[in-house]
Amino acid sequence: MLRILIADDHPIVRQGLGQLIAKNADMVVADEASNGLEVLDKARTSHCDVVLLDISMPGLHGLDVIRQLKKQSPKLPILILSMHSEEQYAVRAFRAGASGYLTKQSAPDELLAAIRKVSMGGKYVSSSLAETLASNLEVGTGKLAHETLSNREYQVMLMIASGKTVAEIAEVLSLSVQTISTYRSRILEKMQMKNNVELANYAIKNQLLD
Repeated sequence: MLRILIADDHPIVRQGLGQLIAKNADMVVADEASNGLEVLDKARTSHCDVVLLDISMPGLHGLDVIRQLKKQSPKLPILILSMHSEEQYAVRAFRAGASGYLTKQSAPDELLAAIRKVSMGGKYVSSSLAETLASNLEVGTGKLAHETLSNREYQVMLMIASGKTVAEIAEVLSLSVQTISTYRSRILEKMQMKNNVELANYAIKNQLLD
């Protein structure tokens, strides 16, 4: 019996996933979590076999959750189920230690297959993502500008590119306006861009926005 920890900040999503899992004789919901810190706590106490994790939750970002979970329980498989496209976060999720990445547009059967595969120590990737991962492993492949950013910088860059103000980003991430402004300056410097418009155009060109 596979014990699944469902981590998503939307109750209706957790409920739907729980109902889907309950229909399968080889799976059961071990526990639920609604934010990043709660995931780490529940993973310690629920004796789960797989963590089904949303990458965007309040508090600790999903990429940071993955890294801390892998330190806490190195062999625990983490399957990402995200509203964000593969282009946005999949490569970073795998680098952090995830075992699989699916979007929330995936079919239920695909999700169940992915849970079973990662529970047995496998990796679950779509064919399109496999090509992306392969290209990232090619010798001599130059980094794109956004790949030079840290995970937090990348998260802030996407929010700026989507049109959010520094104040709005600070509120969402529970950080000070000054801290976000520092991130913005660092992002522009690393990506060799002058303003938010250039960031937005870059993100659209590289299909980083939903």
